[in-house]
Amino acid sequence: QVHLVESGGGLVQAGGSLRLSCAASGLTSHTSTMAWFLQAPGKEREFVAAIRWNWGASSSSYANSVKGRFTISGDHVEKTVYLQMNSLKPEDTAVYYCAAADTGDFKRPGAYDYWGQGTQVTVSS
Repeated sequence: QVHLVESGGGLVQAGGSLRLSCAASGLTSHTSTMAWFLQAPGKEREFVAAIRWNWGASSSSYANSVKGRFTISGDHVEKTVYLQMNSLKPEDTAVYYCAAADTGDFKRPGAYDYWGQGTQVTVSS
């Protein structure tokens, strides 16, 4: 059985930083992508960042709204992924979800097979 558990959310002032962590269990070596999505109240879940592993190398991708502010990192063997969030803005407020997939369009929520329960990030102005 697969479990993804996020941690690290909280309340922070605009301009501050938070580091989210996601630990997964039960995933296989076929897992090629781990990612972060966010969902604000009344809105659809949207892509934030992803890290993909292929033949021992990794690559990362970001939504335009977080480029230069957020950094994703992770370990393919340990099946962990982190999201360092700097220069946070009130519009970053949302529930952040960790997700894992074997293949597919990494920016699309439907491509992911496994999800965590989410962690709340609130940025005050």
